Amino acid sequence: MSYPYQITSYEGYQEAWKKSVEDPEGFWGEVASHFQWKKPWDRVLDWNFKEPSVQWFKGAQLNITENCIDRHLADKANQPAIIWEPNDPNDHHRMLTYAQLHTKVNQFANVLKNNGVKKGDRVCIYMGMIPELAIAVLGCARIGAIHSVIFGGFSAQSIADRLQDANAEFIITCDGAFRGAKDIPLKNVIDDALISCKFVKRVIVYTHTRSAVSMIKGRDVWWEDEVRKVETAGNPDCPAETMDAEDPLFILYTSGSTGKPKGVVHTCGGYMVYTNYTFVNVFQYKPQEIHFCTADIGWITGHSYIVYGPLSAGATSLMFEGIPTFPDAGRFWDIIDKFKVNILYTAPTAIRSLMAFGLGPLQNKDLSSLRVLGTVGEPINEEAWLWYDEHIGKRKCPIVDTWWQTETGGVLISNLAGITPSKPSYATLPMPGVQPLLVDEKGVEITDNNVTGNLCIKSPWPATLRTTYGDHERCRTNYFATYENLYFTGDGAYRDENGFYRITGRVDDVLNVSGHRIGTAEVENAINMHAGVVESAVVGYPHDVKGQGIYAFVIYSGTHGDEDMTRRDITATVSRIIGPIAKPDKIQLVSGLPKTRSGKIMRRILRKIAENELDNIGDTSTLLDPAVVEEIKRGKV
Repeated sequence: MSYPYQITSYEGYQEAWKKSVEDPEGFWGEVASHFQWKKPWDRVLDWNFKEPSVQWFKGAQLNITENCIDRHLADKANQPAIIWEPNDPNDHHRMLTYAQLHTKVNQFANVLKNNGVKKGDRVCIYMGMIPELAIAVLGCARIGAIHSVIFGGFSAQSIADRLQDANAEFIITCDGAFRGAKDIPLKNVIDDALISCKFVKRVIVYTHTRSAVSMIKGRDVWWEDEVRKVETAGNPDCPAETMDAEDPLFILYTSGSTGKPKGVVHTCGGYMVYTNYTFVNVFQYKPQEIHFCTADIGWITGHSYIVYGPLSAGATSLMFEGIPTFPDAGRFWDIIDKFKVNILYTAPTAIRSLMAFGLGPLQNKDLSSLRVLGTVGEPINEEAWLWYDEHIGKRKCPIVDTWWQTETGGVLISNLAGITPSKPSYATLPMPGVQPLLVDEKGVEITDNNVTGNLCIKSPWPATLRTTYGDHERCRTNYFATYENLYFTGDGAYRDENGFYRITGRVDDVLNVSGHRIGTAEVENAINMHAGVVESAVVGYPHDVKGQGIYAFVIYSGTHGDEDMTRRDITATVSRIIGPIAKPDKIQLVSGLPKTRSGKIMRRILRKIAENELDNIGDTSTLLDPAVVEEIKRGKV
C-alpha cells in the first residue's frame, strides 16, 4: 500500500498546510477517501468551539479494525503486524502477522461477546505490555465496546476512581506483569479496586507471570479458557460492528488541575484518519519498516503510535515489555540491533537517563538500520537532542520532536523527518490542519515572532477530543472557555523568527513528570489523606532526568519524631492512592504555607523556592504571614 497523502518535500508541506487551512473539508475528505468506509460521510466537518461541538465525517460508518487489520490481508497477510520483545531478554520474542492478528482479534471479540459485552459498554483494560493488550484493545473496537486502558503503575484507588467514572462493568487484566526486576501483581490490584466497585460483572484474566491469584466464581474467568470455548464452537470470525464516525472509540484518563482525573473521549472516524496521517508523515514511514515506539499502551502515545496509527498504515509495530535499563542500560540498543529497527520513538526522560550511563552500553551495538528518531511526552532539552543525534543517529537520522497531548489524539506540531527543517529543542511547525497561535493572558493574539505566549489552536483537527466522559461542561471549561473560540492547550510556547514553536511547559497546575501529566491537586489530595497531614502544596521543579520533579510542602501535625520516616510514610500514602508514578521527589515539612489574606496558597512563591531562586521570590507584602516564606527558604530540601 502506498500513501498518496504522504508529503515528500518542504514545498509539498507548505501546499498541504495552506490547503488544509483554506479548505479543510476538501483536504481531509481527500485523505479520508483512502480508508475503508461502510458508508460515506454526508459532511466532512461541522464544528463550533463554544459548546464545544466537533464532528468529523458526519454520517459516515466504519469499523476501525477493518482499517487496521482486514484491509491488509490481501497483500500483507504474512507480514509482521506486531513484534513483541519480552522483559527478560532470555525469553522468546513473538511475532504476529496480520493474518494471525486477525484471527486472535476475532477470537477475543467473540470472547467479549460470550461474556456479555455489547456495543457501547465500557471495558477497563489493566495489563502489562504484552501482545494480548493490543488484542484486547482491538477486540473491543471490533464489537463497538469502548475501551479504557489504565497504565499498569496505577493504584487500586486510582483504578476504582476510573471504573466508577466510566461505569465500566467489564475488566481485562493479567495475573501479573514484569517490569524490569519487578513483578507487578495486576490481578491483586484489581481485586483491591473491586472492593468498592461491586457493579463489575466480569473480569477476564490472561496468564502471563504464573503468579497465584484469587479467582472469584461467577465474576472471574481465564482468558485461555474463554478462547478455547470460541475455538470449540468452531466460529472464530467476528463480523466488525458498524460504527458511526462519531461513536466513541475509547476513554483515556488524564490528570487535570483539579483532583479528579478527566476521561478524554476520542471517536472512531476522525481519530483513525488523523493518527494514520500523522504517523505516515511525521516519521515518513516506508512499507516494511519496523517502527519501535517505547511508550506504554496505557498512555495516548501507545494508543496512537503503537496500535492505531501504525496498524492502520499496514506497518510493523514493535512492542517492548520492559524498561530501557534492564538488565542493563544497553537494552534499547540490543533491541534495535536484534530486529533492525528503522524508527525509534521515545521520551526525553529515557534519553537523559541513558546518557548518564555514558557510551559503554552502545559498544558493539549495530544501530545502522535506524533511519528516523523521534521524541515525545515533553520538550527535549538541547543537550539530550545533540547526544541522541550524535550517538544514536550518527548524525544521519532526522529527529522529529513531536508535541501533542492525550486530548489531541495525535501529533499537532512537529518537523517531518527529513522533509521540513528541524531545530534542537523546537517542535517547529504545525501539521497540516493545525492552526496554532499565541495569546497573552487576556486572550489577545500575539502576531509577532520572537515572542512567548499561551499556546492555543484556532480550529479543529480530526482527532480533537470530543468530550470528557459523563461531564461535557468540564471539557468546555478546561479546554474551550479560557479564551473565546480557541482550544487552550495549557502549555506556553516560544515562537522564533522562522515561526518555529518551542514548548516552554505547562502554564496551569499540571506537572509533566517523565512525559506523564500529573495534576498537582491530585497529588495534594493524596498527601492530605495521610493521617498526620494538615495541608500540602505541590509544585514542579527542574529535574535532570525526569524533566520535572515533584516538590511537596507539607504541614504535618503528627507527633512522629523521625522526619525521614514521616516522609516515607507520606510517600507510601501517595503510592497507595495514585501509584508510584506520582511519588514526590522532595518533601519539605513546614509549619505554614505562604497564603494571601483570602487564604489562597501562593504557589508562585513555592515554585521559586523549589527552583532554588531564593533571591528572586518577588513581593510578599500581600501575604497573611510573610515570615513563613523565610522559614521555608531556610528549611529547603
